[in-house]
Amino acid sequence: MRKEIEKYEKYLLPSIKSRRFYKEKPLMLTNGEGAILKDIKGNEYIDLFSMNYIMFLGYKHPEILETIKRQVDKLIFSVYEFHTEPQLKLAEKLAKITPSNLRMSYFLNSGSEAVECALMISRQYTKKYEIISLYGSYHGKTTYGARSATGWSKAKRYIGPMLSGFIKIPWYYCYRCIFKMEYPECDLLCAKILEDALKYQGDGSVAAFIVEPILGSAGNIPPPKEYFIEINKILNSNDILFIDDEITAGLGRTGRMFAIEHYNVKPDIMTIGKTLGGGLPISATIVDEKIGESLDSFDYYVTYGGNPLACSVANVVVDLIWNNKLYKRAEKLGNYFIQGLKELSERYPLIGDVRGCGLMIGVELVKDVRTKKPAQEESLYILEKAREKGLILPAGRGWFKNVIRINPPVVITEEQIDKALNIIEELMREACRRFYR
Repeated sequence: MRKEIEKYEKYLLPSIKSRRFYKEKPLMLTNGEGAILKDIKGNEYIDLFSMNYIMFLGYKHPEILETIKRQVDKLIFSVYEFHTEPQLKLAEKLAKITPSNLRMSYFLNSGSEAVECALMISRQYTKKYEIISLYGSYHGKTTYGARSATGWSKAKRYIGPMLSGFIKIPWYYCYRCIFKMEYPECDLLCAKILEDALKYQGDGSVAAFIVEPILGSAGNIPPPKEYFIEINKILNSNDILFIDDEITAGLGRTGRMFAIEHYNVKPDIMTIGKTLGGGLPISATIVDEKIGESLDSFDYYVTYGGNPLACSVANVVVDLIWNNKLYKRAEKLGNYFIQGLKELSERYPLIGDVRGCGLMIGVELVKDVRTKKPAQEESLYILEKAREKGLILPAGRGWFKNVIRINPPVVITEEQIDKALNIIEELMREACRRFYR
């Protein structure tokens, strides 16, 4: 193991010490099945990370493996200029299950690329250029457009300047309301302030508003239930497109096929990814037909986008989630998990907030429930200790490094959730003893 880690240090960017999941003792994985991962020493772990939301269907799913083998025997790659059966099937499938009038898909490889494509199409269609996003949002790091839309300073540090034309408004983070108000007495000020941004920040050339229906990287934060209705009113009255960034939340994880379906609004453009490929790189930008017609053949081009191997797997992923109503399973298991976590929060003051939607859950750790000071050190301690107990627990997350961002595969069982809850309780008890003597 030591030799492998030394090779990581020597040959891979960035340094393993600078950004890997575990800082002190890196974990080298060798196998996975269902919701269980194994490391190079044969140790097993219940996975509450899903490889950053990607492995929603778990590891070694038989239908996905069989599809890969079958497609490899046929055609592994084709550039975008040529049509392939898996690509056409996937586009048709997405047109049937996505909300609103979303009908036309462009297939790419990553979330950042899908966001970049959405930004470009919105500007091309509207002939306007300004983009509004939220404080604390995350829309990707691979491209400058995605980074410019992202609303957190550390995502942009030392690589600026960012692109011009991007406007930010306060986020819907009720637990840490920027206005120091409480919902619902706040009267949705975080949504209504969009009107002020239109009046005072830009030059009247706003093309689109891009938003995550649940803030993922910020700490799995759902909005107030009426938030998007208020936002949508303002967008419609000002002829501004609504880009729904579902890269993280889409395709069943939140208890609906798409997270925006919780809020009774319909976007003009949607981006999806992560879950879509079942572990293979693929994303999509999906648009209304009249918007899609504004895109010419080579206005946007991704060499590996829409390749038949990734599209064939994505077809199976969509079928498995849709036909088996796995979004309902995510809702049921998510409610079960959240209830267990809320019970823990009543016994351990380290837990300041438990929130979530389906299997997209945030547990916010604080040093003091009154001041809500982020418990960063405690959260990182729990991250490392969970591993020793056989649990991959994404603690130390969120922009304040104090959130346990729980997003397990939908194939996780209630028994595995119970085991995870028992471990989390042990960790809370140990952390309280260590940090609050």
